[in-house]
Amino acid sequence: MNNNPAKPNDTTRDFRRKYAGTRAIVLGSTGFIGRGVARVLCEAGAKVFLPVRGSGAVADVFDKYSIDGDICELDLLDAQSVLSLYREICPTVTFNLAGYGVDREEHNKDLAYQTNVDLIRTVCSAISEVRDHGWTGLDIVNVGTAMEYGLAGGDLAEDSEALPTTLYGKSKLAGTITLTDSCRKFGLKGVTARLFSVYGPGEAPQRLLPTLIHAARNGQPIPLTAGLHKRDFVYVEDVAESLMRLGLTSLSGEVVNVATGVLSSTRTFAETAAETLGIDHARLRFGSLPTRLEEMNHEPVTIRRLVELTGWTPRTTIAEGLRKTVSFAALTATQATVSGMG
Repeated sequence: MNNNPAKPNDTTRDFRRKYAGTRAIVLGSTGFIGRGVARVLCEAGAKVFLPVRGSGAVADVFDKYSIDGDICELDLLDAQSVLSLYREICPTVTFNLAGYGVDREEHNKDLAYQTNVDLIRTVCSAISEVRDHGWTGLDIVNVGTAMEYGLAGGDLAEDSEALPTTLYGKSKLAGTITLTDSCRKFGLKGVTARLFSVYGPGEAPQRLLPTLIHAARNGQPIPLTAGLHKRDFVYVEDVAESLMRLGLTSLSGEVVNVATGVLSSTRTFAETAAETLGIDHARLRFGSLPTRLEEMNHEPVTIRRLVELTGWTPRTTIAEGLRKTVSFAALTATQATVSGMG
C-alpha cells in the first residue's frame, strides 16, 4: 500500500501550504485540542468550518485563539443535520476531535457511544456522498486516545492488544474500530491518531497544569498524587501539527500513535511546572491524593509509524511547552484586561 508519507525535509511552512484553499471541518473545535487544530488550519489558509451546538459564547473563544472560521450551529448527534451540513459545504477533509468522557464527570454511557462511535459512522457516510476525489490526502483524521490501550504494557505499538478499563477508553476504541470498518465500507482514506498526555493552553481547569497555574496565585499547599506514574507528555501545538501532517498521507483506516516517545513522571512534570511558575517546591504535597486506578503503566511509546509517515517527531520539551503555556495565559489575560477597560 502506498502511504504517501510527507518528505522528512518538509518544513512547517511547506506542509501547511498544502492546506491552503482546502475546505476543512473541525468537529469538536471548541475543545482543548480542537482549538489548536482549527487555529493551525486557519494559519495555513484553509477555509475552516466550525460546527458548534450553540454559537452564543463561542465567538469570544475563537477570537482568543485567533480562529477565523465559519461557525455553523449543529447538533452532532443529529445524523440528518450532519448529513445536510456535509452536503452543503462539501468539505475536503474532516478533523474529528469531538469526544465524550475525557472529563471524569462525564459518565453517561449512551452519550459516550453516541459521540465516540455513532458520530464517526454518520460522518463517514456523509463523506462518502460528497468527498473531494481531487484531494490526495485523507478524508478524515479521527482522534483516539492512549486510554484505548488500558492495561496493555510494553512499548504500546499500534498493534498492541487494546485492554481499556474506562468508559472513555472503551467507547473510543469502539470508535477506532468503527472508523476502520467505515473506511473499508465506503472506500475512504482515514486514520485514528491515538493521543497521549496532551497539555498546553486551553486545558480543562481540573487537569494538572491548570491546577498548578491557578495555585501559583494563592500561596496555598498543592495536594498531588505521589506522581510516580510516567506519561508521554505532548504539547498541544505538536499534536495539531501531527494531525495535519497525517492528514496529508493516504492511509485507510489505520491507527497511529501521536506521542514524543519519551516518558516523564507526573512528579517531574509538576516540579518543572513549579520552577516555571515560581512555586516553592515545599508547597507540592506529593502523596496527599490517591493515585487513580486507571493510571496506565507501560514502556516508552513506539512512534515509529508516525515518523515513517510524516518525517517528523513532536519535539517541544516539557520546559518549553510550559513556558509557552504560561506566556499564552499572560497574553490573553492582558488582552482581556485591555478589552475590559475599553
